[in-house]
Amino acid sequence: GEDDDDGGNDVDFGDCNDDEKDLFQVLTPLKEQQPNKERITTPFLTKYERARVLGTRALQISMCAPVMVQLEGQTDPLLIAFKELKAGKIPMIVRRHLPDGTFEDWGIDELIVTE
Repeated sequence: GEDDDDGGNDVDFGDCNDDEKDLFQVLTPLKEQQPNKERITTPFLTKYERARVLGTRALQISMCAPVMVQLEGQTDPLLIAFKELKAGKIPMIVRRHLPDGTFEDWGIDELIVTE
């Protein structure tokens, strides 16, 4: 009913149980965000960001998240995450915090992936 409101959080967790809901965080924009037109960080995905993105995405896939690429018999979540990264289809945003307290958000599709 109307009393079941969870504070305006309109995220549909689908078939996730209560333990799995704690693994997701809904980000709201803050005022310190560096405007996208004035980005000063590198357009390349760093090896640290790559590791974090692949690990996080593989975990999501292993927990039945929708896969964004066509599967050709792959069952390993990490290999599926690699394939998604190569195709630029990982639905994530990398947040880079800067020394002055601001940050930049980069979509995975915007970053240049090497290797």
